Amino acid sequence: MGENVQVKWTRAFQHLETLATACDEMRGLPLPVTQLWVFGQFLESPADLDSVHVALAVDLPEVPWLSAPAGASHWANATRMARNPFTPVWRSARAPIWNHFVVRPALVWDASEGVLSDALTAIRDEKADRVRIAAPGTEELRARLDDELAISLAAMRSRVSAYSEKRWSPGKLEPVADDLHAVTSGYLDILDARR
Repeated sequence: MGENVQVKWTRAFQHLETLATACDEMRGLPLPVTQLWVFGQFLESPADLDSVHVALAVDLPEVPWLSAPAGASHWANATRMARNPFTPVWRSARAPIWNHFVVRPALVWDASEGVLSDALTAIRDEKADRVRIAAPGTEELRARLDDELAISLAAMRSRVSAYSEKRWSPGKLEPVADDLHAVTSGYLDILDARR
């Protein structure tokens, strides 16, 4: 999607349904996606929007905030998520899906249950509040941000080391630099959210 291109809410909903179905069909891909959540403006009102915010839970111990696990771009292409109006964030299935940015999401697909048609129906009927999770309390959110900050700091240190090793070696530096940029951006975002 180009910049400043709005998508009709009903079309965005169709894209979400298609992505939920694609999640079900792509269970065999190497990246173990276990859940698809939707959040943000899309759940607030049926207005035109730039993109649909989705959170993808993957069966990995940790996914630093604003980074993408190995295989994420291939998964996004295979499911056509990359070609449609989605803004994805990748999350570990072993931690809460929510944080300061992923606020009151609604689960629309789960690896064990498949497409959650009741949730999609509630969203389509403008009754998303029925299927959204409750917002965490202040202390719970603070603890979550502390955990994410520690994960992001460890990832940033690891990526700095990888960048230093690769910097003067043969081969492309861009993938290593992009990864370092993503985890650093995530770390700074969480640091700002904790203030």
